Amino acid sequence: MKILTVEDDAVSRAVLRQALLRLGHEAVEATDGDAAWELLQKTASVRVVVSDWNMPHSDGLELCKRVRGRTDSDYVYFILLSSRDATGENRTAAADAGVDDFLTKPLDFAELWTRLRVAERILQYTTQVRQLEELLPICSYCKKIRDDQNYWQQIEGYISERTGSDFSHSVCPDCYQQVVMPQIEQLKAAAKPRVDR
Repeated sequence: MKILTVEDDAVSRAVLRQALLRLGHEAVEATDGDAAWELLQKTASVRVVVSDWNMPHSDGLELCKRVRGRTDSDYVYFILLSSRDATGENRTAAADAGVDDFLTKPLDFAELWTRLRVAERILQYTTQVRQLEELLPICSYCKKIRDDQNYWQQIEGYISERTGSDFSHSVCPDCYQQVVMPQIEQLKAAAKPRVDR
């Protein structure tokens, strides 16, 4: 996995980088929340952030709030790393900001491994949920689509409501040969005058 590490202390950043490499992950590094935010805007494949809490400029909680404010991208699992005690007040502040997990310094390799395993599972589930949400229940016969309120409507109306797209209709070559031409032949046959003997 590509993991964004956000740490202002060079030694802590190097320790975190080495731990991630040993666990088979790729580390992308930033020194504060502002730099991390810029990287996230450019690097779509980052799905996990491991961020220090206290940093100059923008701290870990501010970064997490910005990440949670994005609505047009995949879910990012956010682990907050801090030298603060894991008090109830600190955990509440982290949870309110949208943090998924909480680790204390000094970094414990086994704990990091466990948290990243959980992150991988959660990210798999979020991908599966997104795929299910993208499935459109469509009638095999009339091609109407069922919306979230269990209302069936024409596919054109459904797509137009969600995208603003307009539609024009035509006939594809296959349907022309398989549907339209037989109908024309039937009409021609029905229109021919009968000759009685």
